[in-house]
Amino acid sequence: MPAVVIVGAQWGDEGKGKATDLLGERVDFVVKPNGGNNAGHTVVVHGEKFELKLLPAGILSPRVTPVIGNGVVVNLEALFEEIATLESRGVDTSRLRISANAHVVAPYHQTLDKVTERFLGKRAIGTTGRGIGPAYMDKIGRLGIRVQDLLDASILRQKVEGALRQKNELLVKLYNRRSVDVDEITDGLLAYADRLRPMIVDTTELLNSALDRDEVVLMEGGQATYLDVDHGTYPFVTSSNPTAGGACTGTGIGPTRIDRVIGIVKAYTTRVGAGPFPTELEDKWGEYLQRVGHEVGVNTGRPRRCGWYDALMIRHAVRINGFTDIVLTKLDVLTGIEEVPICTAYDVDGVLHHDMPMTQTDFHHAKPVFETLPGWTEDLSLARSFEELPENAQNYVRRLEELAGCRISAIGVGPDREDTIVVHELLPAATR
Repeated sequence: MPAVVIVGAQWGDEGKGKATDLLGERVDFVVKPNGGNNAGHTVVVHGEKFELKLLPAGILSPRVTPVIGNGVVVNLEALFEEIATLESRGVDTSRLRISANAHVVAPYHQTLDKVTERFLGKRAIGTTGRGIGPAYMDKIGRLGIRVQDLLDASILRQKVEGALRQKNELLVKLYNRRSVDVDEITDGLLAYADRLRPMIVDTTELLNSALDRDEVVLMEGGQATYLDVDHGTYPFVTSSNPTAGGACTGTGIGPTRIDRVIGIVKAYTTRVGAGPFPTELEDKWGEYLQRVGHEVGVNTGRPRRCGWYDALMIRHAVRINGFTDIVLTKLDVLTGIEEVPICTAYDVDGVLHHDMPMTQTDFHHAKPVFETLPGWTEDLSLARSFEELPENAQNYVRRLEELAGCRISAIGVGPDREDTIVVHELLPAATR
């Protein structure tokens, strides 16, 4: 049985959680391959809103086994707070499994994240301050603490001691902060060990065995394509690979086992944090999209920057990820706009670009070139087939599909799980 990957095609907040939840009744495992509690999802089920930060959206589906993969960095305090919140609302979290090889976000990672961001001043990246970047730096620098280390107190203490030998020099001598105590950190992490122990597994074996048994594994990427540390708008990116290729390294599932790669695309564009954004609107339409689309970050509470749809970004994301399908979300937010612009090219210092510029400098200076399509005023929320959409909304979707070079297989027309038009089946025929 093949695996399926869900990837954000813009700067995040496209509605990946809703797409995962939509498929949740028909899959057996939902895996988070990357990121940490800096990558939130909002899922609305029967009018009830759930805000997930570290946990995969599949945790809301009773038959699904939710998995935190080896590519994730785990803040244990945030994990158990999120579990407690869900359990208080009647959600069963007992099926959760966590990779023994996932790395841990320690308190000193959060401290370093905040002080280094302040130290950068005007060059600040706009991180969430949750220690994600420093945790990944330790992972790559081979100073990291893995979930499995909590099962051996002696090993854990040695690793904390090794990491703090360097960190305390930075904190005290460069940032004028107090040093961090080894025992305090070790004891704080070990306090979670007993609760964590039943969840820890070899997720590579777990997931590949599930595929061998013809079960369906859905990989739900955190963040999005343009926050990818290699393919995104560097340096205004995250510290992991939230593209389709990263799903393989973050789970231990080989690329030949993946059958579908589903790109989640918002019907307009949003971004949280600093960095270039060619179609950004700093006028009444930006405020309109922010208000009507409820564009506020799940994790940070920061208002999202809003702009019109950028076809160049999506076409490039299709190439990077090899999308087989696109799920278009929040089409309903555009209702009531007389003419809806689509960015189809960039003007960079007088030179027209029909594809993403090669350099960050050119992207930073890109001015959007728009075409406009007639809008619609009809309510989309009750539409359950493509034919039930107003003609102008249909034309908008067809134009986006043409520009993307990838079929649009589902369309979001409201916030709830049921507010989705399925044009083409998203799962392979054998899973239905």
